[in-house]
Amino acid sequence: NGVFAEYLTLPVRNLHLVPTNIPDEMAVFTEPLAAAVQIQEQVHIAPGTRVLVVGAGRLGLLTAQSLRLTGCQLQVVVRHDYQRELLAQWHIAAVTEGDVADRSMDVCVEATGSPDGFALARRAVRGMGTMVLKSTYKGEMPVNFSSIVVDEITMVGSRCGSFAPALRLLERGLVDPRALIQARYPLSQGLRALDHAGERGVLKVLIQPS
Repeated sequence: NGVFAEYLTLPVRNLHLVPTNIPDEMAVFTEPLAAAVQIQEQVHIAPGTRVLVVGAGRLGLLTAQSLRLTGCQLQVVVRHDYQRELLAQWHIAAVTEGDVADRSMDVCVEATGSPDGFALARRAVRGMGTMVLKSTYKGEMPVNFSSIVVDEITMVGSRCGSFAPALRLLERGLVDPRALIQARYPLSQGLRALDHAGERGVLKVLIQPS
């Protein structure tokens, strides 16, 4: 049952002290934010770097918030108005698939886990650019590796990240993910909360024990 069990044990070294000024509503985003920040550990992104994030789900939006701090030329591909509204709060440019020019980006972060998202990122990255694969893909996916070789594209797989940098960003208020919370449920409605969280397009649902 994992952490849905009544009791659990784990090594003390797995624990991280959450600073007192980080509300619980922010602390629950530590793990996905750590995964987002991991990109900057793997790829050098400077203020002039042209970066496209493909996918504006929870991970894509957290990735955009963290990348914004680099001062890069950042754009995020969106499909829904609420995604565009969230990005506008953070002063991040939202674009549609049709707005993305071929071979126009230095770095493309693929955060959809879909073949269409991969194809868009591949089309958008310039020769000798970098593609960061931030999602896993279900089943097999056809890829034209010849074009990747010819264009000398760097492919970077990016999964988890360290909690400490994410906690520092939250502590300093440099990233505030609370706008991603779409619903709160008491523990007595926990099953309903899990059903809601499993709906397509839902960003974050909280269960409040007290």
